[in-house]
Amino acid sequence: MTAPVFVVDHFDTDGAGRYVLDGPEGRHAVSVKRLRAGEAVVLTDGAGRWAEGEVDGTEGKDRLVVTLGEVAEEPARSPRLTVVQALPKGDRGELAVETMTEVGVDAIVPWAAARCITQWKGERGLKSLTKWRATAREAGKQSRRVRFPEVADAATTRQVASLLADADFAAVLHESGTEPLATAELPASGEIVLVVGPEGGISPEELALFEEAGARAHRLGPSVLRTSTAGTAAAALLLGRTGRWS
Repeated sequence: MTAPVFVVDHFDTDGAGRYVLDGPEGRHAVSVKRLRAGEAVVLTDGAGRWAEGEVDGTEGKDRLVVTLGEVAEEPARSPRLTVVQALPKGDRGELAVETMTEVGVDAIVPWAAARCITQWKGERGLKSLTKWRATAREAGKQSRRVRFPEVADAATTRQVASLLADADFAAVLHESGTEPLATAELPASGEIVLVVGPEGGISPEELALFEEAGARAHRLGPSVLRTSTAGTAAAALLLGRTGRWS
């Protein structure tokens, strides 16, 4: 079993090379994971910097004392994969973020599509965005990542079009696509941007704007997936085809 991952703000140790993991992460390590002396852990800032450590012991219910090894940095993977995710209903947004994080997506952009039933406005929108970011962090830890996906602010349709225009490969999952995503020609490096529409579908006006920006409509497979699962399935396909899963 791989070592559990905990998020830290820094990697500063005392003169003996010991690091004290405290706060919510320390409490989780001591009181929930019940880690003991001699067990291995990984500490990360979630942005690529990480270090392996060995538990020395605990102090109270929320302080884990670790002998920390050398700090390393995992480079950003290429090609970079960004998924534009239309806002689903209820907690399906967190499900989409969780599973896309687990498969290896690099960035997630919430999109307020025209046919989204859910709309992020005011305090509700900020609360939902906070949930998405917290989900990405927890899923990053669970899947043993040391570089967590970025969850951007909610984007308008025109902002999504700008992302697509700057991409090295831009695709929109849509039933009108004549080319399967499984056979699309992908770049060896650069930026891949994938758009996942809402349950009600992408409107003709949105699709036309995205195609004008350089994106092409692609079909994923013979069955119709929900918006909360389509991004994960498509991301897994793309990451496998680009060699990032090899």
